[in-house]
Amino acid sequence: MLQKFIFIPVDIFLEKLHNSGVQSELDAWLTFLGCDESEYILNLIDTHPNFKPLYYDLYSICQNTERMMTMFFSEELKILDDNTVKYMVDQLEESNKEKDATIAEQAATIAKLQEELQKYQSK
Repeated sequence: MLQKFIFIPVDIFLEKLHNSGVQSELDAWLTFLGCDESEYILNLIDTHPNFKPLYYDLYSICQNTERMMTMFFSEELKILDDNTVKYMVDQLEESNKEKDATIAEQAATIAKLQEELQKYQSK
């Protein structure tokens, strides 16, 4: 893979969170991303107030269900369209390669027939 990925098992982190709480900025982000318990969310907002606008945005998005559904569906359709375009381009490239191979074969056959014709005409 070209990207660098770090996989974090959130369930294991949440067990650590229950035992030791939020101790660093990384713990705060993992709590934001993985925990949905109100006790931990309120504690996180108290200790790290920069997460309050993020939670507010999530809350307002969830309040507007119609907007949320169109956001998800439009994103899914965009991904589907992108994948369809990539597939069609791949199919066209494959088709062009096949046609190029056929043209090369026909050019070789034509060249061979022209040689035979020249030999026949020179006799």
